[in-house]
Amino acid sequence: MSPKIRIREFGKLDLEGGYLVDGFPSIGFSSAIATESMIHTSQFRLAGVVDSESFPPISVIQDGKPNFTTRIFVNDDLKVGVFLSYLTLDQSLHRITAKTMLSWAKKHKIKLIVSSVAIKSTTGNGEMICIGSTESARNKIKKSGLKVLEHGTVPGIPGMLLNEGSVSDQDVIVIIFHTDGKGPDFQSSAELCMTMSKLIPGSSCDISSLQKEAEKAEKIIKETQEETNYLKDFMYR
Repeated sequence: MSPKIRIREFGKLDLEGGYLVDGFPSIGFSSAIATESMIHTSQFRLAGVVDSESFPPISVIQDGKPNFTTRIFVNDDLKVGVFLSYLTLDQSLHRITAKTMLSWAKKHKIKLIVSSVAIKSTTGNGEMICIGSTESARNKIKKSGLKVLEHGTVPGIPGMLLNEGSVSDQDVIVIIFHTDGKGPDFQSSAELCMTMSKLIPGSSCDISSLQKEAEKAEKIIKETQEETNYLKDFMYR
């Protein structure tokens, strides 16, 4: 039986012609940290939650309040939606998660989906390379002054977003960045957040607060991983 993912929205959303950011962690925590930094810098509000019977049954407590592990934040003025997650999803959920985001983007007439994926590197090479699902997405990469990936592979949720976006004519841009995969990589997180800002007009990143957000996000993600590790053998068969 295929896993199902449910989205609950807290009221009406107007994101037509706007943007969706994929904030699921990949290697390391840079994707989640960069996304969280963007949310804290601009005026985002909690607009929904994402849940599944296949997700670990965990509540993340912040400031004394319970939270779902995966939430949707929206900036109404910029028309930006963000899927922010503290879960490092099992590979078996990558395909359905990507399709769920694509379906949500279609429902809200999202113009561009922005995702990211890490490449392990010990050289500290901070060059950001992007790949687009469509010709218009690739043109946007070039107009933003970023380099387009010509050859390579993109795994996981970002890879599925690219594949499905290419056949459904949904603009998707995946940012490929370098990280050592150990703890909160402040440099990678900052560079990733700034690259996202180039692709999403009006968005910004508070670099001065990034280290604080990185430490908080790392702590929560690590705690969530520790709590769910013992469940994985039972949940992902």
